[in-house]
Amino acid sequence: MPWQWIGLTVFSLTLLPAGISMAAGWAPARLRHRLAPVRPRGWALLAIYAVAPLNAIPRLADASPQVSLTLTAAAGILAVGGCLLAALASFGKTNDATR
Repeated sequence: MPWQWIGLTVFSLTLLPAGISMAAGWAPARLRHRLAPVRPRGWALLAIYAVAPLNAIPRLADASPQVSLTLTAAAGILAVGGCLLAALASFGKTNDATR
């Protein structure tokens, strides 16, 4: 049980602020060229972050196994969607040096 709290806290302190700021279009100037496009990567990061609360909160609340399994499956779907969005964002990135 304490590992669920630790994981939820760590992911909330790291991925949530980074995902929100990137989804709003902000990235540090020195990383902006590596993270372009910033907004889709921010949304992908938020989708990947959503796995932590969807997996931890039902377990911490002693929800039924069916609810835990359903939310864990939803978290898996969000994680796959976030990974696909991140891949598509990096695939669609154009490099001006190659043009």
